[in-house]
Amino acid sequence: MNNPVWLIIKLTLREARRKKLLALLLVLSALLVVFYLYGVYKLQINLADRAAAAGLPTSRRGLGALPVVYTSLFGMYLVYFLASLLSVLSTVAAISGDLENGVMQSMIARPVSRAQLVLGRWLGFTLVNTAYVVLLSAALLGGVYAITGYLPPAPVLAVGYIALAVILLSSLTVLGSTLFATLTNGIAVFVLYGLGSAGGVLLAIGSLANSPTMLSLGRVANVMMPTNALWLGASYYLQPQAALDLARMGRGANPLFASEPMNIGLLIWAVAYSVLALLLSIWNFSRRDL
Repeated sequence: MNNPVWLIIKLTLREARRKKLLALLLVLSALLVVFYLYGVYKLQINLADRAAAAGLPTSRRGLGALPVVYTSLFGMYLVYFLASLLSVLSTVAAISGDLENGVMQSMIARPVSRAQLVLGRWLGFTLVNTAYVVLLSAALLGGVYAITGYLPPAPVLAVGYIALAVILLSSLTVLGSTLFATLTNGIAVFVLYGLGSAGGVLLAIGSLANSPTMLSLGRVANVMMPTNALWLGASYYLQPQAALDLARMGRGANPLFASEPMNIGLLIWAVAYSVLALLLSIWNFSRRDL
């Protein structure tokens, strides 16, 4: 297949393999999953021993399952956080790196348009990042299920939300790579990521204190950077009804886990945001002087 976009995708994947990014990522992630699942295993033994001492069966439903529920929730939050870091660090030099290394001219001299170059780079890194989300989520949730018998209500939807957050970060990082130097781009995207996380904290404080100002600031932060809102949307589908009912008693004051589904308008905006960032990347690089 001689499609230029496909060639750029293969080049991107080859570069990642040559830099040992994929190998290192897989090894460290495997160690992380083993470490985490060992903790889940010890927790399950402890819960079973307590239940046996009280003459009760080990519960997989209702409030009795909450320790395992929250353990899997924190594990999936770790997946979201690590995948977010990967999406920025792997993509931060997507375009600027070639410019700084002086190889961009030779790439453009080939029958590859600038738009095809940006699109190929974005697709290559997005493929790596979303595959990481899917594989790590499957390993963690599958391991928890094998040990405890617990599976979240809608894991596929939850993983989809996390994958969308990673795609959005990849799109913004590619856009920054066409605008700024590599280091500046990385700092800018991490600041935006922090803004999204701050939005969740502001909404939690606003809900707890019944502060319209804090709620408004949180909503603005979520619109500017909806990655954390996507995680909260994912967390909703990772909780059984008992956990949701308990969370609603706190009036949404938990900044890490949501008790209500993500606003559909914000979800649509996150998709549009990702597409818009990619289109702006293509437009900006197509008119940039090299």
